[in-house]
Amino acid sequence: MAAPSWSSCCASTSTRPLLSPPSISKSRKLWWTSSGGRSGSGGKTQQLSICAVAAPAAVDYADTAAGDVPSLKIRLLSAVSGLNRGLAASQEDLERADAAARQLEAAAPAPVDLAKDLDKLQGRWRLVYSSAFSSRTLGGSRPGPPTGRLLPITLGQVFQRIDVVSEDLDNIVELELGAPWPLPPIEATATLAHKFEITGTASIKINFDKTTVKTKGNLSQLPLLEVPRLPDNLRPPTSSTGSGEFEVTYLDDDTRVTRGDRGELRVFVIS
Repeated sequence: MAAPSWSSCCASTSTRPLLSPPSISKSRKLWWTSSGGRSGSGGKTQQLSICAVAAPAAVDYADTAAGDVPSLKIRLLSAVSGLNRGLAASQEDLERADAAARQLEAAAPAPVDLAKDLDKLQGRWRLVYSSAFSSRTLGGSRPGPPTGRLLPITLGQVFQRIDVVSEDLDNIVELELGAPWPLPPIEATATLAHKFEITGTASIKINFDKTTVKTKGNLSQLPLLEVPRLPDNLRPPTSSTGSGEFEVTYLDDDTRVTRGDRGELRVFVIS
């Protein structure tokens, strides 16, 4: 068999190609001579085109459209991750979370309409961020026990349970209360029960009902404790009556963003 020789011109194969190649950047012709299978017989020249196919262009995943809701949800959750529900948020963290939330709110396919989307509120939601917790109190923008060294209270998971049929909205807070050595800490779950009503297209008003505390762990056999409320005539003039309002600014099947009447930004994910 004679040595192959190359030609720089481009030509199609002399036989039918098996595959139609994609975009071709270079093509060369390979010629060879075969003996036809008999000794001493004349050779027959054939040609075959060999093509170099360009590699596909790399995908730039960093170039995300501003209206890409899934990526904006990830951006918001990334902005609030590691902030301990907002208790560890600095002013810069607060601004970054607020900007990410506003981008998601603006990119929503349609404004929240609770007349149509009420069923999406149903369920148990886990709080992943509250800007009010940056005040370092469990009451957020409202009066509440401080966290840190003043009181031995450790905040655990926080949930919001909503029943759209009974119009119940319960804030459920897991707490760990320090005890004198050598006693172990006391684990408890506090439930702040509310009734809610829809007051606007995306606005909700809540009215406080009662607070109950249930111990866990070694003290789980203790009965449910209802925390008594102060009589109205003993409350400070500036004390909240237990009512409040917030607006649902973004809502889908697994993520909810709300803004409270005192400017609190809260981010929930379905639990």
